[in-house]
Amino acid sequence: MPEGHSVHRIARQFQSHFVGKTVHASSPQGRFAGGAKEIDGLEMTDAKAVGKQMFLEFDHRIWLKVHLGMYGAWDFAGDLTADATTASANGRMGQTNQRGTVLSDDAEASNTSIGAPRTTRLRMAEQEKVGEPTPFPPEPVGAVRVRLLTDATSADLRGPTACEVLQPEEVAATIAKLGPDPLVDGGRKGEQRFVDRVRSKPTPIGLLLMDQTVVAGIGNVYRAELLFRARLDPHKPGRDVPEELVRALWKDWTKLLKLGVKLGQMMTMDGLSKKKYEAALARRDDRHWVYHREGKPCRVCGTPIVMEMAAGRKLYYCPTDQT
Repeated sequence: MPEGHSVHRIARQFQSHFVGKTVHASSPQGRFAGGAKEIDGLEMTDAKAVGKQMFLEFDHRIWLKVHLGMYGAWDFAGDLTADATTASANGRMGQTNQRGTVLSDDAEASNTSIGAPRTTRLRMAEQEKVGEPTPFPPEPVGAVRVRLLTDATSADLRGPTACEVLQPEEVAATIAKLGPDPLVDGGRKGEQRFVDRVRSKPTPIGLLLMDQTVVAGIGNVYRAELLFRARLDPHKPGRDVPEELVRALWKDWTKLLKLGVKLGQMMTMDGLSKKKYEAALARRDDRHWVYHREGKPCRVCGTPIVMEMAAGRKLYYCPTDQT
């Protein structure tokens, strides 16, 4: 499932290429025909992400809410700008099984560098993948729930968990149920909401970080890495975590989220040499402390990393450094 940085990156594609333009909406699959009719021909006036959910505003009055869930993805085509980290990937960016290559300095002059518009295809989900140039607009491929089309760019949505048209008050109610997102609720207020919610609950911190009503945007990768970076036992009840440590978790989540949006990858290791940093950008195995490293030695103490199931999701941690 896409984590917060991926959804913010998708929202930025809409901000760059759709906001301020008239959008034609359709549902090639047919399952969203009614909703598409409501927004067809309207101007997109805003695009924003909160945690794992994205909201597209039309004509300053109605919104399209999208939650990609486990299988959803957006395919963009037309004149768009893919940043260099996206263009370097041999797999969709940001997912745990990504394999990619790092662009050389010479790549800045290529047609895949930052700021180079071209007619192409870009898939954005938990990973991102740049495809070959295609005629515009491309024919819909597969079960496209909704197509959004301007005179220069198209966006096709497949397989979302949620895709619905909402009124402003419904959007406000949906966002109110979510925990704080550092890119939306920055500053002391967002931090305090996070602290209050964690410190009021007997639930293990390893589960609280995945609870979108406690904090928005954290998924399985960031959960495991944040806990290790804090040397925090995932089984410790939230109410027993010292306040200063909860605040440190929020600050670290803010840092990692911003970095993920910038890079398009979940980079969670610090202090790497240039060579190791480039290797980490290219291979997930060199990018994380504990995630997906069951049975491998802890990078700090050498103890084998443990994996256990927690609320149906895999939880990775070091039994020595995190107890």
